[in-house]
Amino acid sequence: MGGVLVGVGPWAGELTALHERFVHRFARSEPCESALACMRGLIAPLERKNGWTLAEEAGHAGPDRIHRLLNRIDWDADEILDDVREYVGEHLGDPQAVLIVDDTGFLEKGVRSAGVQRQYSGTAGRTENCQVGVFLAYATGRGRTLIDRRLSLPVSWTDDRERCRRAGVDDTVVFETKAAIARAMVRRAIEEKIPFGWVSADAGYGYSKSWRSELEQADVFHVMATARHDTVVTRWALDHPVHALLHDLPRQKWKRRSGGNGAHGPRVFDWARVEVRPWHREDRRHWVIARGSVSRPEEISYYIAYCPARTTLDELIHVAGNRWAVEECFQTAKQECGLDDYQVRRYPGWHRHITLAMAAHACLTILRARELDTGKAETDPPASSR
Repeated sequence: MGGVLVGVGPWAGELTALHERFVHRFARSEPCESALACMRGLIAPLERKNGWTLAEEAGHAGPDRIHRLLNRIDWDADEILDDVREYVGEHLGDPQAVLIVDDTGFLEKGVRSAGVQRQYSGTAGRTENCQVGVFLAYATGRGRTLIDRRLSLPVSWTDDRERCRRAGVDDTVVFETKAAIARAMVRRAIEEKIPFGWVSADAGYGYSKSWRSELEQADVFHVMATARHDTVVTRWALDHPVHALLHDLPRQKWKRRSGGNGAHGPRVFDWARVEVRPWHREDRRHWVIARGSVSRPEEISYYIAYCPARTTLDELIHVAGNRWAVEECFQTAKQECGLDDYQVRRYPGWHRHITLAMAAHACLTILRARELDTGKAETDPPASSR
């Protein structure tokens, strides 16, 4: 999405229009109004976006109304998220969009917040006391935003039902791996007919053979990162390590390409691919793709792709490079929309705050896409003069 370059007037009006999509989700006017006030505060240029600052921005005497919205009043955040997904689909919908799965950590103190424990946080790059949320991003050429989320509950939580109840976790919520949560999110996107062309994920998710098989059976094209010791079927072996396939590949088979733009400009790597699974249907192909560091050639990452037979290496690189869009979503949603600025400990409260922050992020993403469209329209010459 880049920096948020829209003025207060446009985002206030667009946020109100988005809010009108889900006013019917609230039984009373107070939580409905508080939800809009909360989203306005999450977009506002506040240094911190907690109950007090959001209340002050809304003109409330104190944080009670925001706290009631997130912790006590009955409303279904999943229903509102359905409305946000529909909104994103209407304004950014693209049959070539990429669905990207990833997780992010939320650093926490104490042991009472739902799902918190010492666990690896990709945000911190190390093991920390944190919560971990699994997210699904929607990336197109016009913008990218988050369209699904779930708080991951470790076994230490789901094995202690009394602790779960104190944190608002229903007895029906059982342990699921992060990969299982991701699979459910992609299934939901398919069921809701969200337009997309590809699924992508890092190796923590892409290493799952069963998930790749499920996607293939549904004829969902994908480029999934995997570990070097993952195995594939070739004409020579049933379990061939992916790293061995590209070990002796001639230098001319490698292509230097950008995998997309990063914080410091284009991310340039050396790329190569080898076809596997020789007995598949004629109009589909399976590939193992390698991405090598230009400065450190011994550092190689691997991907497994399922795609139409005509798909070029450059197209697969484009999909693989789109995986970084989810990191951009996390960064902008945290910096601009208060995704990690919450003071809720209970499981429903986490999902409510995150949903409203995602709605705010979707609003800004769509406004930014319109700005880019308008700029393009203003700079492009009329068709008759081309």
